[in-house]
Amino acid sequence: MFRGFIKTLEDKNIIKGIEKVVSVKYQIAAYMKKYDGYVLFFKNVKEYESWKVISGVVGSKDVLYLALGTNKDTLYSVVEKAAKKPSKPKMIDSGAFMENKTDSLFDLPILTHYEHDGGPYLTSAIVYAEDIEENVQNVSFHRMMVIDEKHMAIRIVPRHLYQMFKKAKAKNKDLPISIVIGVHPAILISASYPVSYGVNETWVANTLLKNQLRTTSSPINNIEVPAHSEIVIEGKILHDKTAKEGPFVDITGSYDIVREQPIVEVGRIFYRSNPIYHALLPAGREHKILMGLPKEIKIYNLVKNVVPKVYGVNLTSAAGGWLHAVISIQKQADGDAKNAIMAAFTAHPSLKHCVVVDYDIDINNPEDVEWAIATRFQADKDLVIIPNARGSSLDPSADQETLRTTKVGVDATIPLDRNKEHFVRARIPVDVDS
Repeated sequence: MFRGFIKTLEDKNIIKGIEKVVSVKYQIAAYMKKYDGYVLFFKNVKEYESWKVISGVVGSKDVLYLALGTNKDTLYSVVEKAAKKPSKPKMIDSGAFMENKTDSLFDLPILTHYEHDGGPYLTSAIVYAEDIEENVQNVSFHRMMVIDEKHMAIRIVPRHLYQMFKKAKAKNKDLPISIVIGVHPAILISASYPVSYGVNETWVANTLLKNQLRTTSSPINNIEVPAHSEIVIEGKILHDKTAKEGPFVDITGSYDIVREQPIVEVGRIFYRSNPIYHALLPAGREHKILMGLPKEIKIYNLVKNVVPKVYGVNLTSAAGGWLHAVISIQKQADGDAKNAIMAAFTAHPSLKHCVVVDYDIDINNPEDVEWAIATRFQADKDLVIIPNARGSSLDPSADQETLRTTKVGVDATIPLDRNKEHFVRARIPVDVDS
């Protein structure tokens, strides 16, 4: 499936091939930064002659639409419906990733991205784990910093994998995990989507893939993983050892703090012949889409509860796809925009600034949004300020102890008691050939 999707991208001339010999230390990341949003295929990786590296497989929403067979009008509903109606995939006896094996992380082309990184990082790694007490599987993204050829520090926040790890740790047991790299975008989206504990993200992916996903048991830990995976790393999260993790560049493009985090001990690594390593640039568009899309969907749904017509939500790239939102609505009363602002802050507690515009404004065009603020906003009437609210740890300007911040909402919609014609941009009614 992953390779089939790559073939589709090649057939449509969407992939930009990089023929130059490139290093995994900084050089590949530099290309990814320069061509952020493009699908890049690195065919000559220094010191890893048998490997190819691909990036940007979810680096733009246009590519995501292609992967899921959807468009900008149906993307949210397609993903949400899959999360509500997960379907069990068919299991097969063996996976393509079982063709080769190694015992060392150093045999993988793991990238070092930025100058002050704590080390090489797995950034597209999806962790598959099972609850030691319940028949529950969890699938989620986690960054991992390479310590040596057999160990990595894994960043775990208090969500589902953390819950599983805590149960194992309480029993003085390590938590077996299977780490997967190189899968279809539907699996990437499912792994990033916040479903309830007990809902299997692999089943969500199978619904997105119209029941075409095939899974298999991982060779050592016997955990269900996608059969078409490029790489499967069998290991365990040690219950009694930690290491300093970081520095690491997070979604805003600034460095996250260094923390003591659990250690993953690697057992055996399995990978396909002529393997393709999926690289994901921290703070790149692919990172922002995977983190931000689930929040856009949540904002859209909650705003839709208070405003009759919502046209779109954009967590802007410049704010990390996380801290700033632009929402387009068709309001029926002058209080609708402020209600939309409050709903957005409720849906996404990390949100710091929110701008609400009319449906004639392109929320993906910063100049359009700025024009709406310049011509339709009056601070004494249209500004919403929420001081001393809980914000995001990813915002370096917030209080990093309490995470307190000041949130701002901007109503940049046309006042209903004013002549609308005074707020409409003039246009020329004909086109000319270029």
